[in-house]
Amino acid sequence: MKSLDIVIAGCKKGDRKSQEQLYRIYYVSMVRLCMRYTKNEQDAVEVLNNGFLKVFRYINRYEPGKATLYTWVRTIVIHCCIDFLQLKSRNVSYEQLPDESGSYHIDAEPISKMQVNELLQFIRQLPEATMVVFNLYVIEGFTHKEIAALIHISEGTSKWHLSDARKKLQHMIQCQEVKL
Repeated sequence: MKSLDIVIAGCKKGDRKSQEQLYRIYYVSMVRLCMRYTKNEQDAVEVLNNGFLKVFRYINRYEPGKATLYTWVRTIVIHCCIDFLQLKSRNVSYEQLPDESGSYHIDAEPISKMQVNELLQFIRQLPEATMVVFNLYVIEGFTHKEIAALIHISEGTSKWHLSDARKKLQHMIQCQEVKL
């Protein structure tokens, strides 16, 4: 396998084999990221491919001193996920919602017994706006301030969506426990 620096240099020159190599290097991690934001695998692959088109188009803007290539690619793919959801579902509501002071705790024991795919299915059942905020905050590690700027909502609305996601996930997990 070529070293990553050689692959990047090839991508900057528009070399298709280097682009394919970069795609293969990050495919698994980026498709998993896309799966968390989309409702099915077909949409996830569409978003992933759009993300890589942008990666290849803007690879000359990548600055190794500012971030790792993985972080740079991940950021582009996250933005593509958000763009996809906003275009696909113009009715996704990010309206300003009241800030709820109550927080919801999800017990770790039932989650530890679940398979990753089961948890992913629960997350996919959340309303899209709530799912996006949950993914950005819990999985990607964005702050409410960053989320607010990224998807053009207030910090309070971001907090509300996170609280709502936790409440709904807690309910889904409890219902799953009853079935077991």
